[in-house]
Amino acid sequence: MTKRFREKLSASLSSKEIAKVYTSFDIVGDIAIIKTPNDNDVNPQDVATQIMVVHKNVKTVFVQTSPIFGDFRIRQLKLLTGENKTDTKHRESGCVFAVDVGKCYFSPRLLGERSRVAGLVSPGETIINMFAGVGCFSVIIAKKVHQTKVYSIDINPVAVQYMKENIRVNRVYSKIVPLLGDSKEIIEAELQGKADRVLMPLPELALQYLPSAFMALKKEGGWIHYYDFEHAIGKEDPVEKTKIKVAKKLDSLGVGYVFAFSRVVRSTGPNWYQTVLDIHVSQLPSKF
Repeated sequence: MTKRFREKLSASLSSKEIAKVYTSFDIVGDIAIIKTPNDNDVNPQDVATQIMVVHKNVKTVFVQTSPIFGDFRIRQLKLLTGENKTDTKHRESGCVFAVDVGKCYFSPRLLGERSRVAGLVSPGETIINMFAGVGCFSVIIAKKVHQTKVYSIDINPVAVQYMKENIRVNRVYSKIVPLLGDSKEIIEAELQGKADRVLMPLPELALQYLPSAFMALKKEGGWIHYYDFEHAIGKEDPVEKTKIKVAKKLDSLGVGYVFAFSRVVRSTGPNWYQTVLDIHVSQLPSKF
C-alpha cells in the first residue's frame, strides 16, 4: 500500500481496517477489484474513491460480489466507479496480457510464482500447462527461455481467445500451442509422454488431475509444479499438510518422487493458504 493511499484512508478508517483493505483489492491493468472483508464495516465505495485518487492509472473499480466459481473460474463483479468495462491490458515481467476480468480468471498476486517457475525452465524443455487461463505462465516462460515448447490448455473458450491474443502480442507464436478443452482429455488423446515439466496452477483440481500430469511426463520423469489450497489453524503448517495429502496420493500410485521445493504462495482468507510443491518425478506409475 502506498503511503499516500494509507494517509487518505486514515481519515475514515482505523489502522486495523486499513490493513484489511490492503489485502482486499487487486489492480489488473487499469481495473481495480475490491474484495471487502466480511468482518468489518469498510465501505467499498469509499475505498474505490481513494483508489481512483491515488492510482491515477486506474479507470474502473469493481467490487467482487461472489467467490470464484465454476469450471471457468469466474466471479461476479459490481461496478463502483469509473468506466463500465471488464477488459484490460496488464503488464508483467516484460509481457503484456489482455484479459477480461469478468470472463476469465486472472490473479496479479501470482506474479512471483510465474517469474519463479520461468526461472527454473531450461532451454529446450517441453512444458504442458494444464490450466493456462489467458496464458500468463506460458507466455512468460516462452518469452524468457530459448527453444521451449509450451502446450497451453484451458477449458474456458474466452480465456483461450485471450491466450491466442497474448501469444500474438508477445510474439511467441512458434513456442506456444494453445489448446481448448479439458486437460485430462487432451493429455490422454495427444500429449502422453511429451513433457519435461507440467504446470498445475488450479488448486481446486490439482489433486484429482495428478494422474494426468504423470501421463504427460516423458518416460524418464520430470517436474510437476503443483498448487493447492490448504486450511491450517493454530500451529498447523499448511505446507506440511499439503505434502502429507500429496504424498499419500503419490505413494498409492507407485511414483518415485522428491518434494524439491515447497512454500506458502499467499494467504487466500482466514486460515486458508495457497501452497506450491515442486515435485521431481524419477519414476512414473507402471500404469495409469
